[in-house]
Amino acid sequence: MDPFAALADPVRRDLLRRLARGPARVVDLAADHPVSRPAISRHLRLLGEAALVEVEDRGRERHYTLARPGLRPVADLLRELRGPVPEHLLDGLELEVRRTGRERRPTPTDSAHDEETA
Repeated sequence: MDPFAALADPVRRDLLRRLARGPARVVDLAADHPVSRPAISRHLRLLGEAALVEVEDRGRERHYTLARPGLRPVADLLRELRGPVPEHLLDGLELEVRRTGRERRPTPTDSAHDEETA
């Protein structure tokens, strides 16, 4: 399954958000949703087909984790759509850095005041 198609469903997006915080079992994931455990399992199977989650069998339990490399096509598209930072934004940043630097420079009266209070 295509990662974009997998991300189209809000339940699957919520499952990925939860897995971004750490591994979980189906029962844990189902507790957060008003759908059955079999429905959550189907969502997880589709996320696995899209290479967005990995599963590890531990005895009779299956533990799911977020597969971050599967998100690469999505991140690449967002980076492409965002494009380079416009030059005028960088100019504004440079101006702010210079202004802040000037405000933080000690003045001769600051030095004399510091000596008096020491």
